[in-house]
Amino acid sequence: MSELEEGNRAFASFRVLNGEDNHTEREQLFRNMAQLFSYVSDRCDDEQVAQYDEVLCQLAELVEVEARAHVAKLLAPLDRAPGTVVMRLANDDDIEVARPLLEFSNVLSDDDLIDIISNRSEEHRVAIAGRAEVGERVGEAIVQHGETASVVRLVRNENAEFDRSTLEKLVERARRDAEIASDLRGRSDIDWQSLRGEITSAAGKVLQSLSHVERHIDPVAADRVNTVVYNRIRNRAGFNAQEWKVAYNQVKGLADRKQLDDRALARFARFGYGHHAAAAMGVMLRVPPEIVVKWLASQDYVAITVALRAGGLSPDLFEAIVATLPWRDLPTDADKAMIASRFEALDEEEAGHIFELWREHAFRKRAMSEDRQTA
Repeated sequence: MSELEEGNRAFASFRVLNGEDNHTEREQLFRNMAQLFSYVSDRCDDEQVAQYDEVLCQLAELVEVEARAHVAKLLAPLDRAPGTVVMRLANDDDIEVARPLLEFSNVLSDDDLIDIISNRSEEHRVAIAGRAEVGERVGEAIVQHGETASVVRLVRNENAEFDRSTLEKLVERARRDAEIASDLRGRSDIDWQSLRGEITSAAGKVLQSLSHVERHIDPVAADRVNTVVYNRIRNRAGFNAQEWKVAYNQVKGLADRKQLDDRALARFARFGYGHHAAAAMGVMLRVPPEIVVKWLASQDYVAITVALRAGGLSPDLFEAIVATLPWRDLPTDADKAMIASRFEALDEEEAGHIFELWREHAFRKRAMSEDRQTA
């Protein structure tokens, strides 16, 4: 019997969910379900993930800390994990449960992390501050809500990104905290000279003392910093395979929690999350990810215009999403004008009809291709 078949059988008899069990049975089932999912996560469809999600969430309410911590460790490294139970465990009051997910799970989006930073404990913030990548918005939230421990860990994290506003807040905090001041001096990626002219006079006095520290500048390190900056700019303008993979699974997690809607799209556009916007478009319209990637790589403005029009987007949201998507090359002003004109001229019902015809044709074509491969 295959692992997936075993998983389906596991859903058939849940005495533990009806109170007809003992404590040991509940904990064992919780662990076994999570272990099974970790084996088959890359082969589960959305319906199967939803089943695991529902059952694991119910069990998480019935088991003790040790079992929850065990399951959190199993789910933390998975690219695709049930979104609701991940959020449930990442928000756990016990940091031993939450920590592995806060530190390692790619299913948690920036918005998820910011919500936890705002509403959970300093220990939760410390865990988030040590993630392999900490985006500007997440770093800003830690600086705003965090105490010394989380802010120090954030400043020491070489992969944490800071915008000007966050740097200014850090400099102001350094005036009151010697440990933060010391770690700020060690950041080789901060352009002190440029920053000095862009912040308030009060913070500027502190900045002056920080930036006057003599230190040897390693030309190799400086070149590495310049390369990182260049790549960030380049990646925002184009498609990045790793960022796409992370974004797609985060969007799937958002869909698991029934939170993928126009508000989520607007948030992606507002903060420039292009890969997330593209993934959301695919998930909401049930377009396979490889098709979305093909549209972006080929600059297929027609396909994306029809798809988004069929999705019922408002003109303003459509324009924002198109400007945010990680196209191979940035659309020109002429391209944007043409796209907006085509969207305006296309009726939603007509777009829906075209889109469904395409979907039927594409799925039929794929089925024929699969039949030929198995013949």
